[in-house]
Amino acid sequence: MDRVTAGRYVGFMTTTDLERPVGILLREWRDRRRLSQLGLSARAGVSARHLSFIENGRSQPTRAMILRLSECMEVPLRQQNTLLLAGGHAPAYPQHTLSDIPMAAVSDAIDRIIAAHEPFPAVVVDRNWELVAGNNAAGMLMEGASPHLLEPPVNVLRLSLHPDGMAPRIVNLGQWRAHLLDRLAHEAEAAGDEALSNLYDELCAYPGVDESQGNAPSDQGLQPLLVPLRYRVDGVELSMFSTTTVFGTPRDVTLSEIAIEAFYPSDTETAEFFRRRAERNRSEAAAAADPA
Repeated sequence: MDRVTAGRYVGFMTTTDLERPVGILLREWRDRRRLSQLGLSARAGVSARHLSFIENGRSQPTRAMILRLSECMEVPLRQQNTLLLAGGHAPAYPQHTLSDIPMAAVSDAIDRIIAAHEPFPAVVVDRNWELVAGNNAAGMLMEGASPHLLEPPVNVLRLSLHPDGMAPRIVNLGQWRAHLLDRLAHEAEAAGDEALSNLYDELCAYPGVDESQGNAPSDQGLQPLLVPLRYRVDGVELSMFSTTTVFGTPRDVTLSEIAIEAFYPSDTETAEFFRRRAERNRSEAAAAADPA
């Protein structure tokens, strides 16, 4: 595939990628996954000699071979397209926006999921942790953040840990910050994503706190089973834990990179707070709709 044709897929590749042989890119993924040539060849069902020839450029891999090696190394769909383009092949996976017609059912499902999670917070994020959608409860947690952090595209991690964002209201900031940074570092390494690595460096540069802050045992003398988010709203300390939902067997780049982050109350006080706030919001909305 020539440079002009590949240029139509700039969402998948950089100029540097276009100039690098596919064998080198495959070897980098193998190193990232800490696999030997023998280990990868056994997984893929090819000879170690043939794999060596591919990596050093003596053999040009077919489209099927690139996909087989990529799947064995759990290379993300976006980067699988990159490898195919570097090898002179067309991408295997499409990339749509949520507003495109093929994604209509997915977009509707996302809206239904986060709406059904009310009165508790839920957000949808993309591969760079940029906000795709959020429900009303999530919007409440973002109140008080500096306007510049709320201008699209809103990066949820930046918003959470920036001193002008949500950080001042996170009671256990040291614990929550360490949790988010550890997760981000793992994702950046697994995806080989320079943007995530840059975001990690940025967040690490924010003012830190004592990592022991907020790590004291609970009243029952037990450590929580999950890392909680302890967050202060209107003088009330809320305690929540989060879950991450992704779509199974995605065949679209965008869909493979979307995650739904849902928060659940860790105690009855937090649950009641969100229920009362939701009821108050409904009453105010009803009053505004019918002033009489």
